[in-house]
Amino acid sequence: QVQLVESGGGLVQAGGSLRLSCAASGRTFSSYSMGWFRQAPGTEREFVAAIRWSIGTTYYVDSVKGRFTISRDNAKNTVYLQMNSLKPEDTAVYYCAAVYSVGSNWYPMPSTHWGQGTQVTVSS
Repeated sequence: QVQLVESGGGLVQAGGSLRLSCAASGRTFSSYSMGWFRQAPGTEREFVAAIRWSIGTTYYVDSVKGRFTISRDNAKNTVYLQMNSLKPEDTAVYYCAAVYSVGSNWYPMPSTHWGQGTQVTVSS
């Protein structure tokens, strides 16, 4: 079981940047593909980005391509989400999770226990 703690959110103006971190505990962290999700008020949680555990290939939802970058440091048991050119529509609580893919879609592992996430607020 991997336990995750997100951090790095905050209030930023449109066009600004933030870097989110997700610290994981558990000796098998490097064996999981990892992803970021977000949930805005009144909406369902949506996939944002993923990185494969084996070769580090990355995947993004279309709305963040070219602006967000997911990366991981297995030695530090941490996955990051660099967010540039932020837009008001990026405002949400961001969560990380171990993930798996079915075709081109990414899902949180069935055993996911969502943490508190980290709030990102982008003002216009």
